[in-house]
Amino acid sequence: MKKKFTDSGIEIKEVYTNFDLGPIPNELPGKFPFTRGVQADMYRGKLWTMRQYAGFSTAQQSNQRYHYLLSLGVNGLSVAFDLPTQIGYDSDHALAEGEVGKVGVAINSLEDMEALFKGIQLEEITTSMTINSTGLILLAFYIALAKKQGADLSKISGTIQNDILKEYAARGTYIFPPTPSMRITTDIFEWCEKEIPKWNTISISGYHIREAGSTAVQEIAFTLSNGKAYVKAALEKGMDINTLGKRLSFFFNAHNNLFEEVAKFRAARKIWAIIMKGLGATDPKAMMLRFHTQTGGATLTAQQPLNNITRVALQTLAAVLGGTQSLHTNSYDEALNLPSEEAAGIALSTQQIVAYETGVPDTADPLAGSFFVESLTNEMETTAWDIITKIDAMGGSVAAIEQGYMQDEIAKSAYDYQRKIETGEKIIVGVNKFQSDKKNNSSGFKINDSIRQDQIDQLTALKAKRDNKKVQECLLQINQAASGSSNLMPFVLNAVENYCTLGEISDELRKVFGEYK
Repeated sequence: MKKKFTDSGIEIKEVYTNFDLGPIPNELPGKFPFTRGVQADMYRGKLWTMRQYAGFSTAQQSNQRYHYLLSLGVNGLSVAFDLPTQIGYDSDHALAEGEVGKVGVAINSLEDMEALFKGIQLEEITTSMTINSTGLILLAFYIALAKKQGADLSKISGTIQNDILKEYAARGTYIFPPTPSMRITTDIFEWCEKEIPKWNTISISGYHIREAGSTAVQEIAFTLSNGKAYVKAALEKGMDINTLGKRLSFFFNAHNNLFEEVAKFRAARKIWAIIMKGLGATDPKAMMLRFHTQTGGATLTAQQPLNNITRVALQTLAAVLGGTQSLHTNSYDEALNLPSEEAAGIALSTQQIVAYETGVPDTADPLAGSFFVESLTNEMETTAWDIITKIDAMGGSVAAIEQGYMQDEIAKSAYDYQRKIETGEKIIVGVNKFQSDKKNNSSGFKINDSIRQDQIDQLTALKAKRDNKKVQECLLQINQAASGSSNLMPFVLNAVENYCTLGEISDELRKVFGEYK
């Protein structure tokens, strides 16, 4: 009989019985090691936050989409930034040509941030920002806007991705070398702890590791190793692990192999609790792995795109059965273009149907006790620990990335997965089996190239009306702080409040830190 395996290469037996489990630990949701969930009553007490990731073109256009999503019942926004913003270039930079507003919204200054959240009170929503290298600048824009709105900063809540290690391993939108990048990350930790205590200071991302081609086991092993590196760096700065641990969040992918994904989330919670306890955490809340999930972008197909609605629904189910704290569902047309309003609405409705029509949220960890799911959780935990131990032996995540270990392992897995699709060993409906000659008639949602000129005109007007003498003083202060050991956040916040641009601040840091090649 032909053997069956999960996408991580774990062999699946034909049938599972109680003999496959060994002694079953008497674990409960809300109790260490949190395998079964971080809340005792899970979704009976509070449903997951329904976020929709959006951002494109100009701040004004993205603002319209945010108001549309809020009107549909979204209770958390998630901001996508364009590539120039992610790597520290204003829209008028030569390297920004052709990329302005394409994969996210272009944000050059506090003026853009004001337009992005026009009519939205930051005290009343939670916002997740997918930004890393320039994370401290975008966070400063957000805080400066909150201050202008008269918000109580102690009530501002949300998450900044701020996870630079996975950029070197999987995604590539880094600017500075690892050491100064880690300094920026921990400066954000330190500043937020005092100034915006409800803010999640990092979203340690497995999502992009999985999108780059890792397996589910590698996704959690690499992500939790990166998390361990951030905690160790914060401890070296003298931060309290019990305070820091409560402000860490994670970001995972949900793919199509339903039971493997559920087991992945359960195993990840247990491993992280053990890691944090080992690093000295004593407060149970500091040991909890809280995570956001996004359905798998890499699983979406351009062929027969309506099939993606079914894929996203199953991935949504996996995330909820796995105990996610917040969720973004991809739109069915994202393999073709930016999501249309209709597709974004269907994606949100998918979450709402699972929440209100299926009964899945009615009990905590409903798959607990399944012979198969419990066995798979144990196997994924054991396999992930093997990888984490190997990374520890190399000197931790930074050393493993510098040696190319994570990058090589992801590349091997990506190659193996694609080979299986090419040979037909792995079936993707509509791609290598059950194809259709029917053409896709989607008109697509495209970004007009003229928006770059609009952004340039806006930048020119901003630079003409601001106090440029004050701007130069602010940039000099950033240079001096970066050259020393002062926390960078107060200097960056002062600069953005005086309308220094993202590119100007990034260039000042480039002068001191250099660029990673």
